Amino acid sequence: MKIKSLKFKSVNSTNNIALDLIKKNKFKPTLISAEQQIKGRGTMGKKWVSKKGNLYLTIYFEIDQKKINFKHYAVLNAYLLKYIIRKNYSDQVQIKWPNDLLIKKKKICGILQEVLKNGNKNFLIVGIGINTNFNPTTNQFNSISLKDITKKKINNKKLLENIKKEYENLLRRLKTYSFQELKKMYK
Repeated sequence: MKIKSLKFKSVNSTNNIALDLIKKNKFKPTLISAEQQIKGRGTMGKKWVSKKGNLYLTIYFEIDQKKINFKHYAVLNAYLLKYIIRKNYSDQVQIKWPNDLLIKKKKICGILQEVLKNGNKNFLIVGIGINTNFNPTTNQFNSISLKDITKKKINNKKLLENIKKEYENLLRRLKTYSFQELKKMYK
């Protein structure tokens, strides 16, 4: 299944754009990316530091919670992103449940997952922030970037395409495979 792409220079929040599009009945699976977020959001209302040069994106798509529930998607999203980073950048990546990826016990990626109901349809909104080229300084946690790990500038466009491709694969697989089978594919 193809995912539509929308790219922006600067936004308040990629998740907020996804929420607005769904409310406007734009139901096609969509990936929204931005070079910078002014008001990036983390879990439980925390601010997500969105330093320019890193990767910020949101993917949304319709879900059937009878087949795979919201909590299972949190597991699948973490495993899928770990799979991408492990395959392309570092085999040291670990999951800090429920929504962070760490390398050397430092945050490399955050995931914000929301569900929005529009009529009789449920949409999963997955916000992803990856420290590709810079590690933001914050008092809340230690962070690291993929550039720190690889000692090379990270091509955000290439990583974005890898993420899009893997989510397209996931959307195709959702029609056939169970949660347990999908989990094994990415674990």
